[in-house]
Amino acid sequence: MLEPAGIRFHLAHAKRLRAIATAPQKNDRVDARLLARMLLSGLIPEAYPRPGDQRELLRLLRHRTTLVRFRTRLAGRIHSQLHQQRLLLPREQLLRQATRTWLRETAWPRLTTEQQAIVTTHLELIDHLTPLIQALERRIDTAAGANPTAALLATIPGIASYRSLLLAAELSPLSRFPRVEHLASYAGLAPVTRSSGGHTRHGSIPQGANRWVRGALVSAIPSHVRWAPTSPVTRAYEQLTARLGWRVARVAAARKLLRIVYIMLRRGEPWRGAGRVEADVRDEVHA
Repeated sequence: MLEPAGIRFHLAHAKRLRAIATAPQKNDRVDARLLARMLLSGLIPEAYPRPGDQRELLRLLRHRTTLVRFRTRLAGRIHSQLHQQRLLLPREQLLRQATRTWLRETAWPRLTTEQQAIVTTHLELIDHLTPLIQALERRIDTAAGANPTAALLATIPGIASYRSLLLAAELSPLSRFPRVEHLASYAGLAPVTRSSGGHTRHGSIPQGANRWVRGALVSAIPSHVRWAPTSPVTRAYEQLTARLGWRVARVAAARKLLRIVYIMLRRGEPWRGAGRVEADVRDEVHA
């Protein structure tokens, strides 16, 4: 609404404007005066105002994510009822049609009346959500195919249409990130560093970051390991898993994958195999 009217604006990063939130006296007049002084001094931490088409893509992706989470919660409640009767079922098999026979023949006689009602209701909701999710995924496939950045990222093993379109929408334009370290910080994949008195401590990954980018990259690691067993990301993941466990290793591997994504987007080149990518990452670090 502001841009067509020729009105320039600054979109402030609300979380970083703590000077306003912690002021002893707080009202609109005081806040406006403080904002004006901060703007004049160049102290306003600005956020990136996304254009309309980018926001539309994110609405589509978040809608699909919301429905998938609803379906996952329903499946988790069904698992809870099964576990109470000592019925164990691998989590990835519950949504398969072949499992319905097992539920009717094996699990059903051991469930109580109320447990049967819960399972029946939740399965009906899952059956209603599944075609809605599939329709959204078809729209995402079409949008990803028409997006050059998403098509480029889809060449990475383990990055399908949903993740490629999500990364394309969240990271564009790449000019916001002068170096790959800025992108790693934005995604919340760089550990918190605290330095004082000549001592430096590295903590956990930060909470206040783009959880969508971090979630897409971290969740892509198992698929990448399966489809690209010789890539530098897979080798780093396997080595770190043996020493530090899979949780820490997955975040570290996602950070390495993010460096590759940054190089691919900056150069406009697709995934070219393990050896070439590893050389490109090494050259980028030295540069």
